[in-house]
Amino acid sequence: MITTPQLVETRTLLQNISWQTFKAILADMGNERNSRLTYDNAIVEIMTPLMPHENSNRVIEGFILVLCEELGLEVKSTGSLTLIRNDLEKGAEPDSSYYIQNEFLVRDKENIDLDKDPPPDLVLEIDFSRPKIDKLSLYAAMGIPEFWQYNGTVLRIYTLSASKYSEVEFSPTFVPVKVREIPQFIQESKKIGQLATKNAFRTWVRQQISNAQAHN
Repeated sequence: MITTPQLVETRTLLQNISWQTFKAILADMGNERNSRLTYDNAIVEIMTPLMPHENSNRVIEGFILVLCEELGLEVKSTGSLTLIRNDLEKGAEPDSSYYIQNEFLVRDKENIDLDKDPPPDLVLEIDFSRPKIDKLSLYAAMGIPEFWQYNGTVLRIYTLSASKYSEVEFSPTFVPVKVREIPQFIQESKKIGQLATKNAFRTWVRQQISNAQAHN
């Protein structure tokens, strides 16, 4: 029996695109769209998420908000914020982005300008298929402190040091919680539902925090 892989996202590549043309494409497409654009080295990638992709994104976002609540961290969710660096001629629209450490600097801002404002503290990308643009290189160049990448099975955590990412076991933002175990809760949500899983995740986070406190 031949099985067909489930389609969770589509990717379209445009080559030899100038920076000015990329910004014109963004302007012409507007904000009322489902696709997400990335630009680097004269290449534009247009990614259109389908249900499994978007569902994973939303579930993980719910978990991130629980983590912030339980660890007493304020957060500003900025979704697929269009990140533009004119000086680098690089642009990206991640699946989700968050200001946590620098939340107070952008709390009242309706528009964020990376020429003046700090980049998000945490960016999440759902990449079931291999991106055509190297996200590690791109987000490192843009100075994103922490980058999460979920491929449908594994959640990888990267932190920025000396302009390069290193994969780490623990998120420095959410120590002591073992956030790399989040995929098991994503799978659980398919069995018992998102809200039930969110409650189970919160209980698990509290236990992780309690265990860490008991050992200090």
